[in-house]
Amino acid sequence: MPDQKQAMMYGLATVLLWSTVATAFKLALADLAPVQMLLVACTASVLVMGMILVIQGRWAWVFQLTRGQYLQSIGMGLINPCLYYFLLFGAFDRLPAQEAQPLNYTWALVLAYLSVPFLGQKLRLIDVLAGLVCYAGVVVIATRGAVTSLSFSDPLGVALALGSTVVWAGYWIIATRDTRDPVIGLFLNFLFGLPFIALACWYTEGLSLPLGGSLAAAVYVGVFEMGIAFVLWSQAMKKAENTSKVSNLIFISPFLSLVFIYFILGEVILPSTYVGLTLIMAGLWLQQMKTRKREQLLNHE
Repeated sequence: MPDQKQAMMYGLATVLLWSTVATAFKLALADLAPVQMLLVACTASVLVMGMILVIQGRWAWVFQLTRGQYLQSIGMGLINPCLYYFLLFGAFDRLPAQEAQPLNYTWALVLAYLSVPFLGQKLRLIDVLAGLVCYAGVVVIATRGAVTSLSFSDPLGVALALGSTVVWAGYWIIATRDTRDPVIGLFLNFLFGLPFIALACWYTEGLSLPLGGSLAAAVYVGVFEMGIAFVLWSQAMKKAENTSKVSNLIFISPFLSLVFIYFILGEVILPSTYVGLTLIMAGLWLQQMKTRKREQLLNHE
């Protein structure tokens, strides 16, 4: 049954978890290579999602899919977690958290653009305007305020961050045709992606992992960012009477994240980060305007 209050509580809990992950990424990457971090986080995520399915009494559903759906799990697993998180962790390995994290939020805009050729949706004028505002913010952050010089602080790091947004948006476009239960689907994607990650880790960095804070941070990422947060957000969307109100909670996350980045990582937050992040959030707010108006009309009917 819909319950807006419960939906908001689930949404707020998810946003709080999302706000900590940029800090956790950097702590994990202090001693782990991106592929090693991915191996630890993905393993933790598979275990926690498996436990959630057992607790929910849905474990048996894992074995009731078609052969095609299991093959789909392999393909989607190569995209997420394999490719997406390798690019994202690579970006965080090269960039300060205050730069990599806002750039990742532009995936929602990329999704709107990719939906035009792949889902047959129309490109609106507001989408173009939102893109100009968003990517103005990207340039401000990537150049650390030196906009006129267009001198990027770390071009490869910026490319990895923006590349991850394309992969993530593409993953969700493919997911529109996914008929599996969302949590079971994500569990199987990660389960089938895990052997490929383990093989890549063994071949490149080795499977010997340093013990300590970095390993704990990688486990935290797997348990909370890759596992519990997804389940909480799914519950928030399922319970919501007004999904736009819950979705708007996302705008809290990047600003709250800067608080953790400042106090835990000790990064001095640059003025360009505040300016760029505000532009990115403003662009995403513009991009969502039509969706909010449509939902308001439906709620009044």
